[in-house]
Amino acid sequence: MKVFVTERLPEEGLRILTASGVCEVTMWDSDSNVTKAELLKGLDGVDGIICLLGDKIDPAVLDAAGPNLKVISTMSVGVDHLDLVEIKKRGIRVGHTPDVLTGATAELAIALLLAAARRIPEGVEMVKRGERGGVLWMCGYGLSDSTVGIVGLGRIGFAIAQRLVPFGVKRLLYSGRTAKPQAAEVNGEFVPLDTLASESDFVVVTCPLTPETRGMCDEAFFSKMKPTAVFVNVSRGAVVNQEDLYEALSGGEIAAAGLDVTTPEPFPTNHPLLSLTNCVVLPHIGSATYSTRGTMAALAAQNLLGGLQGADMPCELAF
Repeated sequence: MKVFVTERLPEEGLRILTASGVCEVTMWDSDSNVTKAELLKGLDGVDGIICLLGDKIDPAVLDAAGPNLKVISTMSVGVDHLDLVEIKKRGIRVGHTPDVLTGATAELAIALLLAAARRIPEGVEMVKRGERGGVLWMCGYGLSDSTVGIVGLGRIGFAIAQRLVPFGVKRLLYSGRTAKPQAAEVNGEFVPLDTLASESDFVVVTCPLTPETRGMCDEAFFSKMKPTAVFVNVSRGAVVNQEDLYEALSGGEIAAAGLDVTTPEPFPTNHPLLSLTNCVVLPHIGSATYSTRGTMAALAAQNLLGGLQGADMPCELAF
């Protein structure tokens, strides 16, 4: 059976596919992202696809693959890049990679929070320029005795909360659809979103992108935050109104922000947020450790093989 992989697959995944003897693999072998034209060309008549978050699997892509397409395996937890309505209509199975990237993403969230709060990228530039200031020069904000609010206490949100405890955080607030039983392990307090925004020294967004959360962090949200608060987003870029975030940061409405996700990705190099010293922007590298990406590739390959052969998939999306 024919399989198309939209980016270079780590060896852990490629080895599984090759050893299976089930499929013939064609892989986009370039450091640049596959173009839409090349994607449509590569998908002609395939039985399976392995893709990433940056690959929009829409009706045009599904049409290009044709009626043989049995399974789409994405190397991601989220599936907002997939047209699930159309995929379900065509009877195509979907595999994804939850859990395996939780630890890496939580670590990155903590790193991003500290980088923004303690002005680490700005400090690096000061060293390069040989600058030095007075007693309050380059001061930032610390986690000890602070209140941290986590928007969405799912797998990643909870892992972040666990990693915050040793920093001496005084209160840990969280919001979402419902209270979470596991929150008791980190003394988490379930509060309305407005309360979280107004009482937190640090706000970390880890919720999924849904119609309800799209654009949720907007002018009204930022206006409720403390002027000394730090905002971090490791969920999806579209959860944040980036124009409103720019106004909040440039106008001193909040102190700093750290983003691992943006809209679009890659982020335009001339975007106003990149002109701010109090905004740290990363290129969506939450799961970017060698071991995590290897594990994701292996799971994506196993999901694909299960779908191709009509067998169980380790992590099949129920939709």
